[in-house]
Amino acid sequence: MKKSLIALALGSVFAVSAHAQSSVTLYGLIDTGLVYTNNQQGHSNIQMNTSSTQNTVFGLKGTEDLGGGLKTVFKLEQGFLLNNGQQAFSGDGFGSQAWVGLQSDPYGTLTFGRQFDVMNDLVGPLTAGSNTWGGNMAAHPFENDNLAANSVVVNDTVKYTSPVWYGVTVETMYAFSNKAGDFANNRSYGFALGYSQGPINLAAGYLQFNNAGSGGGAITTGDTSANFLAQRQRIWSLGGNYTYGPATVGLVWSHTQLDNVGGVYSFGTGTYLGAADPSSGSLDGSLRLDNFEVNAKYAITQAWSVSGAYTYTHGAYNGASPGWNTAMLQTDYALSKRTDFYLEGVYENVHGAPADSVLSHAMINTLSPSATNTQVAVTVGMRHAF
Repeated sequence: MKKSLIALALGSVFAVSAHAQSSVTLYGLIDTGLVYTNNQQGHSNIQMNTSSTQNTVFGLKGTEDLGGGLKTVFKLEQGFLLNNGQQAFSGDGFGSQAWVGLQSDPYGTLTFGRQFDVMNDLVGPLTAGSNTWGGNMAAHPFENDNLAANSVVVNDTVKYTSPVWYGVTVETMYAFSNKAGDFANNRSYGFALGYSQGPINLAAGYLQFNNAGSGGGAITTGDTSANFLAQRQRIWSLGGNYTYGPATVGLVWSHTQLDNVGGVYSFGTGTYLGAADPSSGSLDGSLRLDNFEVNAKYAITQAWSVSGAYTYTHGAYNGASPGWNTAMLQTDYALSKRTDFYLEGVYENVHGAPADSVLSHAMINTLSPSATNTQVAVTVGMRHAF
């Protein structure tokens, strides 16, 4: 009897030890608020909105220690709309992220599944649009460069992330079309490089989509993952920031080339702007966009911060040279490490766009477009992380 009890006790110890080498965490973030907009399709509006700054999500993430510095890692994440409970990515069980992979301390991490692209990972955090102190509403027009807070999620992706070498991180990815006999259609690939040492952060990257939204594949339209329908989308980006005490100042440049554009999606709403009929105002041709952003954040106290950003976007489309001015101001107060309140204002103006094009309407990200070339939005919001 004593031997049985000892064996049972030892078995319990080993079971606890094995369990301690694995972990699964439930996590999430909720972002909601009231938004006043001066013009949405010709009318002023006051609405409850979700994900004005950060995506509202819940998910599971975990690791298993395999020994020798090797781990299994995974993440399953779903975005949702707090005001009505609907899925942010329609029809997707885990539309925000769904991946599994191996992480090695000396060799890096290799992951497989539905993931954010490499440029979003490394260059995005240098922009106001990717941070709590600016967020989705502060993203560049039409979120044309994928640098905001994880708006575009890529299917069928294999991604490698290096360990940090003297402050340097490298990422590369390839997303398959999964189509027999049509290997290059709706695929994606890219690479990015980041450097972080002391107060300095630098990053650069390149990303390409081929026929995004064409049936299944890397980028789909059915779940509103696509921001553009185009034969080819190429994005280059470069940015950096510097922190001095409570202040951080950053500069970001990105260049987006879209060939044979079929249409534009409104970021966060899934509303299709334009159609096959040219009289509807759809795009047809090549579109070039250069974004120049300057941003700053200042911590007045540990709980209270102010931030701002200005982006000038220069475009080229069928002989026209549209331009966008986008400005953001925010103040944020944290009640705790997990709960904060913010007040944010965003202004956008577009000029020089063809009058019959969707480009001529100002459209702050996450909101319906204006009936004119100007739009102003003010948000009072609350965030809670768990």
